[in-house]
Order: sequence, then C-alpha cells, then structure tokens
Amino acid sequence: MESDCRIPVACCRPRVLILHALFWGLVSLRVFGAGLLSEERTPAVKPVVAPCWLLEDFVVTTECLQCNAFQTTSWSSCGLTGYVERVNCTRSNRDEYKSCRSAVMEEHLFWKFEAAMLALMAGLAVVVVVRQRWLDRLASEKRTELMSLLHVRCRETTRLDVR
Repeated sequence: MESDCRIPVACCRPRVLILHALFWGLVSLRVFGAGLLSEERTPAVKPVVAPCWLLEDFVVTTECLQCNAFQTTSWSSCGLTGYVERVNCTRSNRDEYKSCRSAVMEEHLFWKFEAAMLALMAGLAVVVVVRQRWLDRLASEKRTELMSLLHVRCRETTRLDVR
C-alpha cells in the first residue's frame, strides 16, 4: 500500500529550493545576527544596583498583595506580576518590595487555562465529527455510484446472454 504523503513535484524544482534556502538563510541570519549584535553593545545607562533580597537572606514582612493603579505605574516590582510583598533583608536590615505570585492569581490562571483547553477540545471534537460525516458521505456516494455502475453492466451482460 502506497502512502499519500508525498512531496509535490512543484516543491522540488530548483527555483523553489533556492527560494527556500534564501528565505531560511535570511531568517537564521536575522536571528543569530541579532544575538551577536546584542552581546557587543555596551549599555549607555549606568548599571542598576541589585536589590538586597537577591544577594542575601530575607524575611517576608507583608504577604503578597495586589498593587493599586499608582503602584503598578510607579514601582518596578509591581509591573511584573501586579502583586508585591514587603521583605526585610537580614544582613543590611533594609525593607524592600519584591514582586510575587499570588495564590489567587495562580488559581485564576489555572482555571482560565482549563477553560481554554476544554473549549479547544470541544471545538476539535466537532471538527472531527463533521469531517468523519463528510468522509462517510463521500464513501457512501462512491459506493452508490459503483453499485449503479455494476448494476448497469450486469443488465447489459444479461441482455447479451438472452439474445
């Protein structure tokens, strides 16, 4: 039994192969070139000092809370997740704010993901059922056509036998 998965002859023409090679060469040059160029650049802005909670141990003094509109725009720690917690660094004894992930936010994202997957599954199930019915209808039409063709030929052979 032969497979129906064949590469069309049009895709193997030299002109098409050259265009594919040129396209993928430009894409890879763009990707790798951007990576190489970004390594060579030196920042013109002075480096930012790392927060103390990255360098030393800390204690969470205020649990993870949602930022208000002002905090979201003015605090860089609020911009990442929309939630922030207050930490106290043990060695330097400094209070700083650290971005955090809220359990409520995580649960909300989980259920959003579950709903999206359920909708995707239902949509694809409908597509499968519709396609199967369409293929069944095509097979039925083909079978009916073949049976009518055989019936006509059978009549013709019986007429010839009768004469």
